[in-house]
Amino acid sequence: MSRSGTSRGRLSEAEAAARSQAAQREIRVVGDPVLRDRAHIVESFDGALRKLAFRMIQIMHDAPGIGLAAPQLGVQKRLIVFEVDDEEPRILVNPDITWTSEDSAEFDEGCLSVPGVMVPVVRAAGIEVAGQDVHGEAVRFRAEGLEARVIQHEVDHLEGVLILDRTGRRERAAAMRELRDSVPAL
Repeated sequence: MSRSGTSRGRLSEAEAAARSQAAQREIRVVGDPVLRDRAHIVESFDGALRKLAFRMIQIMHDAPGIGLAAPQLGVQKRLIVFEVDDEEPRILVNPDITWTSEDSAEFDEGCLSVPGVMVPVVRAAGIEVAGQDVHGEAVRFRAEGLEARVIQHEVDHLEGVLILDRTGRRERAAAMRELRDSVPAL
């Protein structure tokens, strides 16, 4: 999920822009078939998985975004990272949304894989998610508001679903027109 108006800490504006461009080159964009495939269950909790998770956090920060799923980097593993409200980044392996609230909310969402586009998406206002950490330990927690939205957005990526699939026909058509003008491969 993309972030707008992010402060970049101690980086100069030029350095932040260069890092953002480098990160965005690594992120697969709409039209890439890998974004439509279902990611595979992670079974090996080793150094390579931890290295990938920390690389994803760095790319998410540099892009800048507030969430990233492994398929967005072309890696078909059920792994997401996210950071909401300047808390510590979280890593969730094999996430499974086990409960959704009856309450829902519509909010304009952006996505690092759908660059430059914001579309309204309705999502559950609260969720419970189960999964594992990078060491294979079980985790389960409830999330509300923006955190719930980001987790649902990133889990969608693990299922091959994009925000364009979650919005109305008119909004999708407008977004596709924008994308055709900005993404050469479309």
